Formats: sequence, structure tokens, C-alpha cells
Amino acid sequence: MAIHWFPGHMNKARKKIAEAMPEIDLVVEVLDARLPFSSTNPLVDELRGDTPCIKILNKSDLADPKVTQQWVNYFGKQHNTQAMPLVAEDKKQVKKVIQLCKKLGSKRTEKKLAIRVMIMGIPNVGKSTLINALAGRQIARTGNEPAVTKANQMIDLKNGVVLSDTPGILWPKFENEKSGYRLAASGAVKDTAIEYTDVAQFALGYLLEAYQQPLMTRFKMKQAPENAEQALNTIAAKRGCLRPGGIADLHKASELCLHELRSGKIGLVSLETPDMVEAELAEIEAARIAALEAEEQQKENDQRR
Repeated sequence: MAIHWFPGHMNKARKKIAEAMPEIDLVVEVLDARLPFSSTNPLVDELRGDTPCIKILNKSDLADPKVTQQWVNYFGKQHNTQAMPLVAEDKKQVKKVIQLCKKLGSKRTEKKLAIRVMIMGIPNVGKSTLINALAGRQIARTGNEPAVTKANQMIDLKNGVVLSDTPGILWPKFENEKSGYRLAASGAVKDTAIEYTDVAQFALGYLLEAYQQPLMTRFKMKQAPENAEQALNTIAAKRGCLRPGGIADLHKASELCLHELRSGKIGLVSLETPDMVEAELAEIEAARIAALEAEEQQKENDQRR
């Protein structure tokens, strides 16, 4: 799915982050626990260099806990990286974030200096909600629509930690097309930038493979649909998403389906696993190499003529 949504403030934010990074001791990247890879900002590792990073798997109360643990282990193997699941609205869990920041920034605390922490994350992963929870007061704007934060701001938590908030950044082109669909299904991309029916059918196709029973239970299906299209039509009929003459209103059914997925009403669902993503990336790399080889072959053929 080609989603091109890259507001001007995001491009400016990238430059500001690069300029500020030398003065940062620790990066906290907020991810959506349901799609940790697809919600990873591809610029984080590029911009942070050797700066330690905590990957926060937020909204873990909506994700499959077994898959979330797989992602914690996956990120934990990366350079200078630790990961932890979180529900940003849970004050007890948020305290653990501060504890981990102080542990990783112990050299600064030993010198009685504040740990300078940069909060990063793509839109709608709960970054502003986490900042407000860390501060214990309403500082960052929050909302159900992405890209609420528009400019950098410094926040002194008065506990030895200073936060640098940044606008959410969404890259202009997804290397993995399926990541675009997952982000759209999760609500990270503005609904005005997606085609509901395409995204819903993508999500339903995955749910039929990985979470068939919860899907059938939620929509009271007696038999498993053969494919995503049939599933969407069944949901339309079950929920009264019909036009005059009994014709299925697929847009309305898609909208309903995605809203129930996002709210967790279908169940604890993770939209991707580490093994799945690794296989997809390998496939993309193989296709890239094949394309380069075909291009080289074409050049050789042209030279012989």
C-alpha cells in the first residue's frame, strides 16, 4: 500500500532531531505493541548512533502478550537497545520507564546532572500520552488523530530527567508495503489518506490466518469465511451495513471492522511477528537484487546491439 503522507513539519523535525542529538543521553522510542516493526521510526537508529535507546511497546493491553514478548527479545538483541511493554495510562508501569532511564543514564546521575532524554515516535502511538504520564500533568496535547504534536518542547520532570519531545515522523515511502497496510489498520495514518475497504480486507485476511476464532466470535460467524472479501460481506450482513435493496455497504462495514480492531474488541491482536517481518524483508531484498541483476543484464544486451 503506497501511503504518501509527510507533512512539512515532519521534515523540519528530522533536521531538528539531528541537530539536537549530540546533546541527548538517551532516546525513548514509543512504538505500537501491535506492530512494533511497522511503527518503528526508520530514522531513529540512523540519527541516534551509539546513544542508548529504550523501545517502548505501548498499547500492550491491545496486543497478543506472547507476540509482544517475542518483540521484546528481538529488540533486546539490537545494539544499545532495551525494550519493554507498556500501557501509558498505567502510572505504575510508567514509573518503570523512569527507573530504566536512570539506570541507563547512571553516569549522568553520578555527576548530579539531569539525564537528557529524547522522546520519539510516529503519530498515534501514544507518545504524548506517555509524556503526560511521565510529567504527572497535562503538558503534551493528545488526540485520536495522528500528528497532534507539531513542534519540539523541553520538559523538566524535576526528578533528574529532562525530556525533549519531538513531532511524530512518518516516512514518505514504506519499503515494506505491508507495513503501510498495518499502520493504516492501526490508525497511525490519517483515515483521509487510506482506502477503508482495501485496508479492512488486508486486516481481515491476516485475522483469518492468525486470529480466526476471535474474529468469528466477535462477529458471530458460524462458518469461517473463505477469504477476506467474503468475511467483509458477512460482517456487513451481520451488522446491518446494507444499502437499499440489501446490497452490502462495504465502506461502512470496513469502517466498523477497523474501529473494532483498533479498540481491541476483536481480541488481543498483534499484526506482525519478528519471524514474519524477517521473511518479508528477505523477500524485499531478494526482489531488489533480482531487479538490479535484470537491469545489468539489460545494459549488457543493449551494449551488444
